[in-house]
Amino acid sequence: MTVMSYLGAIGAAQREAMEADPRVIIMGEDVEANVYGTMGGGKSRADKGDFLQMFGARRIRNTPISEEAMVGAAAGAAMTGLRPIVDLSYSSFLYMAMDQLVNQVAKNRYMFGGQASLPVVFRSAMFFGLNTGAHHSDRPYPMFMNVPGLKIMVPATPSDAKGLLRTAVDMDDPVLSFEACILWGLKEEVDEGEYRIPFGVARTHRHGNDVTIVGISTGVHAALQAAQKLEAEGISAEVIDPRTMVPLDSDAILNSVARTGRLVIVDPAHTTCGAAAEISAIVAEKAFDCLRGPIMRVTTPDTQIPFSPAIEKQLYPDAAKTIAAVKRTMEARTRAA
Repeated sequence: MTVMSYLGAIGAAQREAMEADPRVIIMGEDVEANVYGTMGGGKSRADKGDFLQMFGARRIRNTPISEEAMVGAAAGAAMTGLRPIVDLSYSSFLYMAMDQLVNQVAKNRYMFGGQASLPVVFRSAMFFGLNTGAHHSDRPYPMFMNVPGLKIMVPATPSDAKGLLRTAVDMDDPVLSFEACILWGLKEEVDEGEYRIPFGVARTHRHGNDVTIVGISTGVHAALQAAQKLEAEGISAEVIDPRTMVPLDSDAILNSVARTGRLVIVDPAHTTCGAAAEISAIVAEKAFDCLRGPIMRVTTPDTQIPFSPAIEKQLYPDAAKTIAAVKRTMEARTRAA
């Protein structure tokens, strides 16, 4: 085990994948100039070592400043034998390639009757919480959950970022990786060797009996902070991180709610049609009889993100909002009784 940052763990996974399989390539804007092989232009130092020197210009590919072009090129490369990792930088830039992502990448295996595989990973950074304004602060993973054919990972810790990305590169399906840049500097002990975390398997960070808190991306850390404070008040919270939104480990959530009887979902995406809404619907449909209080969502309001640091900070889920939601769902049962 060694201490790695979130971004360092991503770089380690990319390096291991490239060393293990010569078909793996990295594509993106300015990735040749970035010795760390990730998030072009030197913005994100994801690993020690010069990727261009290690793997050569045939496997570290600069692209034009055109997301549609790079996604289309990666799709074609994947269908003809390569396994690209595409650095799309800001998650908001995914919108520039919607036709390629939705009409080609997500549909081609279906359209060709399973004869085509698309082993490609699209990495993008969610730059919310850093005062980057409306054009750079989106958290669009719920939008892509609505597109059949795409797998979606939202790692919240360095160890999960490494293990999930290593799995994603080996998959024969397209994967979208949404990485919260506010977590880039987060450090923890990570296995130095190769390991993989299967998609569709949630991680229980903390066991509890009174309420289930499902955290997504930065919501995991808000949930853990809330659970620690709630413990001092005699409330035992279980904290679950789905890790992948597609496939979603609904069984882990349902089994937890069956024991605790309460559910709070902490999701930094917008409220309407968000990941929290989908999880709420699943639990309402399949575990309604287990609920002892209303399902509560702690999300970001349906508004564009302002540039103002003071205003932006108030929008996102945090420990205080999570604690308030937990208390509301617990008090509801008390009032009903």
